[in-house]
Amino acid sequence: MRVAHNPDFTIITETADYIVVDKPAPLLIHPSVPGNPPTLLDGLQALLAYELANGATLSIINRLDRETSGVVIVAKNRETARKLSLAMQERRVQKEYVAIVHGTPKNDRFTISDPILRAGQVEESAIWVKQIPHPAGAPCYTEFETLKEQGDLTLLRVLPKTGRMHQIRVHAKQAGLPIVGDKIYGPDENCYLDFIENGWTDKLKDTLLMPRQALHCQSMSIPEFGEWQSELPVEFEHLLTSHCPTSKVPAATNES
Repeated sequence: MRVAHNPDFTIITETADYIVVDKPAPLLIHPSVPGNPPTLLDGLQALLAYELANGATLSIINRLDRETSGVVIVAKNRETARKLSLAMQERRVQKEYVAIVHGTPKNDRFTISDPILRAGQVEESAIWVKQIPHPAGAPCYTEFETLKEQGDLTLLRVLPKTGRMHQIRVHAKQAGLPIVGDKIYGPDENCYLDFIENGWTDKLKDTLLMPRQALHCQSMSIPEFGEWQSELPVEFEHLLTSHCPTSKVPAATNES
């Protein structure tokens, strides 16, 4: 197994058929417009240049938002991509996230099941990608569990049972627990427009606390393929420590 690390991503494991990496924020998964900064796909193509020259075909199986970090699996051939994609479609893939949110949940365990769709389909929205709960939306289910309360913040384990765009972020806001650093679904969606226009500022720091959203895909498991883990990002630990200096942040597990 190849062991490699560069400033953009870390390899968790690799086989002849797939590679699993730990993607940091704010690394893009793949190019979206001309002139994009380097992406995860760019890095993988450079890393796997020999395999690609000999017939490999890269297919990213699970996609994370730019400001979400964690486990990403990439197939190296069409047959493996087909098997992994089928597992995703049949919901046989178990994904576990951790998130730091503003506020304290009323219950240690709860589920949000509001369907969601793109806001622009039913109302005026200055943010094209913004999603909202709506009866006409796609079915969505997200389970939340409190791991640690620290000051006015809470560390949550998050288990998405469906994989809709921005699902966890929308459902966290729906629960009254917006994710720290979330520019769209956090305390004020104007933060997103401000960031696009002016970049990261002291004013945004005071509102958002972090320059990225505090959402991390900590583990993923797929039957017949395996299970992969990623450590809690250092910036999450720093934020939690600053709110409760004497507390130790617990590691998330796969308890049901």
